[in-house]
Amino acid sequence: MGTVLLDPQQSLLAAGLQDGDHVTAVVQRAKLAATNRAFAMWCCGGDTVITWGHENHGGDSSEVQDQFRSVQEIKATRAAFAAILEDGSVVTWGDPDAGGDSSTVQDQLKKVQQIAATDRAFAAILADGSVVTWGDATEGGDSSTVQHQLNSVQKVQASDAAFAAILADGSVVTWGNPFRGGDSSSVRDQLKSVKQVQASSGAFAAVLADGSVVCWGNPGLGGDSSSVRDQLKSVKQVQASSGAFAAVLADGSVVCWGNPGLGGDSSSVRDQLKSVKQVQASSGAFAAVLADGSVVCWGNPGLGGDSSSVRDQLKSAKQVQASSGAFAAVLADGSVVCWGNPGLGGDSSEVEDQLKSVKQVQASSGAFAASLADGSVVCWGHPGAVGDCSEVQDLIAEL
Repeated sequence: MGTVLLDPQQSLLAAGLQDGDHVTAVVQRAKLAATNRAFAMWCCGGDTVITWGHENHGGDSSEVQDQFRSVQEIKATRAAFAAILEDGSVVTWGDPDAGGDSSTVQDQLKKVQQIAATDRAFAAILADGSVVTWGDATEGGDSSTVQHQLNSVQKVQASDAAFAAILADGSVVTWGNPFRGGDSSSVRDQLKSVKQVQASSGAFAAVLADGSVVCWGNPGLGGDSSSVRDQLKSVKQVQASSGAFAAVLADGSVVCWGNPGLGGDSSSVRDQLKSVKQVQASSGAFAAVLADGSVVCWGNPGLGGDSSSVRDQLKSAKQVQASSGAFAAVLADGSVVCWGNPGLGGDSSEVEDQLKSVKQVQASSGAFAASLADGSVVCWGHPGAVGDCSEVQDLIAEL
């Protein structure tokens, strides 16, 4: 008979299976996405999306629930969600002015491959390499002035209010608020052979094929890297807080620039930043995971830049996630260690006993949601930013 893909909504009997037929089931782990005040949970390929939180920020998806068919990915602005379906179409919900209403471009949203988001706008890359945008026009929702340049787009990155698209030839096209990185004309000639782009709230940093970095946008938010330009060699990855950048070099060291109060100055921990594997950022601080699983932090102490209270617990860290003012580290044993602003998720003591066998952590602006191995979810942080998911636990259990 060959191989047949079964409809998950159809019974095995209705599908025509007989004795002796073999059935292979693929278990999909639930994924999480977040706006500032809402979460969305789904299984890749599933037809259900569970949302909770502020209804005007995407916490209520009831009006579009019947449109979800084999959801592949969900992205979020500060107040709206956009889901890519298997057929390449897109479903949006949440604040209409922040990208929750895509009706004006719905006919164009076909064969969508990727979606990126500023605070209030979305940009979708189609299969032919073109781009469709919607949402707040002043924050990247209107790409008409550069539409003719948006061909063979490979990747799109976003600051708070501007987009940067990497083309197949390694060049970059930008649009949106010019004071937030939407104008890259001053460095256009340098933007060649770009491999990746990262963004703070108002600036961009592009890593070139030779490992050097080119920056543009608001100088006070990381748009000027001239003070460390000579150090930016063999850069492997770049991470950003709201106003600073941290570049991980090939030798595992880190170079920072931007607003010193937002993580742009790592001099106090420079000697500790060796064999760095990954860096995560809150709005004003950085956390680096080292090869031995320990974590080094710097930046605004009130936004997670000081982890001294939990330093002894931060061992065998596998991943770190950040809200706007706190960090959550998932350890090798599946437990979680938090630090930073208690009101923004930095204190998980009330749910500590539940945080076991954690597989994934996602963050809103002020809360965390942890997906456990048994499929359940544990939340903590600011209630208004969805630190409480008790009302949807029954729905999550059925996902």
